[in-house]
Amino acid sequence: MKNVLGTTLQLCSRSPLTGYHRDGFCKTDNNDKGRHVIASIMTEKFLAFTRSKGNDLSTPNVLYGFPGLKENDRWCLCALRWKEAYEAGYAPPVVLEATHEKALEFVDLEILIEHSVRSESTS
Repeated sequence: MKNVLGTTLQLCSRSPLTGYHRDGFCKTDNNDKGRHVIASIMTEKFLAFTRSKGNDLSTPNVLYGFPGLKENDRWCLCALRWKEAYEAGYAPPVVLEATHEKALEFVDLEILIEHSVRSESTS
């Protein structure tokens, strides 16, 4: 698997455990209709924005084993939600090394680079 830089896809997060397949990686397949491919670092601003759009990522959901996200958590976001947040001025930072190359079908690399942070070791 490749990231948007054309190198090996890196881990996004194991704590909280993220990814469509809940394996820590922002990889996708044909069943992933949301394309959870953009490795992002949560901000309060983004969490409030996505909650206002009907997708509350802050509140735990025990039924799905979802712990709820807080600022600085890493999470694999749906490409179109990230793009929507970008267009509204609320896009969270991106970890390019952990962002799947499929993200480029939705967002230009230059935009992702503008919002990128240096990759650090993940949880």
